[in-house]
Amino acid sequence: MRKTGKSLRLRRLSLAGDDRYLFVPLDHSVSDGPLVPAGQWDDLLRALVAGGADGIIVHKGRARALAPEILKSCALVVHLSASTACAADVDAKVLVGDVEEALRLGADAVSVHVNIGSDTEGQQLADLGAVARSCDDWGMPLIAMIYPRGPRIDNPRDPALLAHLVNVAADLGADMVKTSVALPLERMAEVVAHSPIPVLAAGGSPDGSDLIEYGRAVMASGCQGLAVGRRIFSAPSPASLVAGLAAVVHSRGGDGTAPGDTGQATRPDGTTNDDMSMTHYSTIGAGVA
Repeated sequence: MRKTGKSLRLRRLSLAGDDRYLFVPLDHSVSDGPLVPAGQWDDLLRALVAGGADGIIVHKGRARALAPEILKSCALVVHLSASTACAADVDAKVLVGDVEEALRLGADAVSVHVNIGSDTEGQQLADLGAVARSCDDWGMPLIAMIYPRGPRIDNPRDPALLAHLVNVAADLGADMVKTSVALPLERMAEVVAHSPIPVLAAGGSPDGSDLIEYGRAVMASGCQGLAVGRRIFSAPSPASLVAGLAAVVHSRGGDGTAPGDTGQATRPDGTTNDDMSMTHYSTIGAGVA
């Protein structure tokens, strides 16, 4: 029964049923502060759903306040980890929720953040293992957000290091893993090749580069999805940007070409871009986390 429950929830995480995922994390309001004025929160969610996001990631308080009709075609992921930019150690993450709370809120999955190389890595790994055990008990999918961050990390873009991290997530019980991209970006294929679970690429901070082109390159590397927050909710037209990314993620062959399209993705301003090689993209994507 638990296995069936997890299978059903995993299926709901991919709108197209193709085991590809476009998630929009909105947990930044705990770490960094408000994303939008309170009166615009529901409008932001509606824009993300209208654009075709497979799921949103929020903390339990936000999930509690959601109007159910907003997420009628979008999965709910409840984030269980937290820290703030005001902390003495910004890389330290603590659990602020549990799987049972997420179930009561109607969540389709939960996520946990781990910073490998941080001073509190040991506790964060213990927390991930404990949540994984609870997820197994309740049939709840688990997304590990695992990053190389802290004083013991020399090169956070090292493909061998990232391959190690995604295996940590898999070995401790995660069903999928979100992490940073390798640079040059074509070497992300090495990370994916060593991962026994789906890899989702983080979007990183807004840096002026083309997010659609980034998405194409990431999916061409073999990643099974994107988890992009800041670069979407800070965009002038989140719905248009999500629509372009959804067309890239839910494609045929991972080249960014959605079924029936011409091989071009639409930017928020209505213009299109030709497909771009990973080698070219890696020269402009150095600022993407």
